[in-house]
Amino acid sequence: MDEDCRNCPALCETREQIVHGYGDVGADFLFVGERPTARADAVGVPFLSEGDGDEAENENDGTTLRRILERLALCDATSPADRPGLENTYLTNLTRCRDPERPPTDEEIGNCEPFLNAEIRSINPEVLVPVGERALEELGTEYTTTPVEDLSFPDAHATTIRGRGFALVPMIDPREQSDAQTQAWLEHFAELMASDYRQTKGRRER
Repeated sequence: MDEDCRNCPALCETREQIVHGYGDVGADFLFVGERPTARADAVGVPFLSEGDGDEAENENDGTTLRRILERLALCDATSPADRPGLENTYLTNLTRCRDPERPPTDEEIGNCEPFLNAEIRSINPEVLVPVGERALEELGTEYTTTPVEDLSFPDAHATTIRGRGFALVPMIDPREQSDAQTQAWLEHFAELMASDYRQTKGRRER
């Protein structure tokens, strides 16, 4: 992707930088959010939160994706706050640029779709994790035969949706989860990780 991409003129005016995908390029688990967080826009790593890292330990902003990944041993808890050490995990977003005042438009998501699809094809994960309503809608429509009206939270949270080439395990945005929802997702995903998930779905031809 061109580092000076101008496909979305409005986002070019508000972004600090393009936030590319980050993590283990051979990962089985690929997490997809809607757009970069404010911290991600500043640093260049998806899903970073002001609540991550030692300097924010006392902030009461709910859980973060990093904390969830640490509990699953998919992120090294000793790695730097701005450069998480990920194992078997890759992070990306529907869009690479951020407007601090609004979510991305359908057109902006469409402009970034080729880059997301290229990442998914290249990494060829076993499990896609849509994080938040918009990611669930987009990935569910593209990669499953589940009716759109059935792709919504909270019902889809901490479930496995069998799709076309991938399993989807949707997650409510960590900052919006209750403690019970966080625990439910962790238990469901840990059970999936312990299963023989690599042989229970057909590999998608590339």
